[in-house]
Amino acid sequence: MNAPSLSGFNVSRETMDSLETYLALLRKWNPKINLVSANTLAEAETRHICDSAQITSFIPKTARNLVDLGSGGGFPGIVIAIMAKEQLPDLSVTLVESDQRKASFLRTVLRETRTQAQVHAKRIEDIDPQAADVLTARALAPLKSLCGFAQRHLALGGVALFPKGKNWGKEVEEAQAEWSFQCVSHTSITDPTAVVLELRDLSHD
Repeated sequence: MNAPSLSGFNVSRETMDSLETYLALLRKWNPKINLVSANTLAEAETRHICDSAQITSFIPKTARNLVDLGSGGGFPGIVIAIMAKEQLPDLSVTLVESDQRKASFLRTVLRETRTQAQVHAKRIEDIDPQAADVLTARALAPLKSLCGFAQRHLALGGVALFPKGKNWGKEVEEAQAEWSFQCVSHTSITDPTAVVLELRDLSHD
């Protein structure tokens, strides 16, 4: 499997420039505040940016607000916000990140790339219910915990998009012991053992 690159996404030169600016800022800030694992930094374009960019294709065209939980270094929320300028211009993006230094990084990226998004520097449990059309979270928590966040912050009829690694099947089984939901798995373009889980109709059993 060939490693995907940003050139594989059908985006404008302006979007590509913004993503490259983001990548440069990530490399500059990472030694100070550990935004991503140091051993993945050399492959950040594939491991983090392309992995996040693929999620954009699963966002309903009718969606108006997307909330990214535990945004950290901005994956996938910042990538989605940058790509949405061109592909989903009516989409409002909110990033939730309780670490003040990481929230400062997110605001810097938004400013430097001229991208519109809100940053809430609070714990997920402390923000008001968001009524999000789309909820995302990457490398944040097990699926059963994410379901709890989704129940609080998803709008009725909303969709949750959660990238998961090779143990995703086990996470789905564990979550289904406590939650009821419709689930579609999309094979990741960056790792054939990983998926993007698409959850709908979530309720607590």
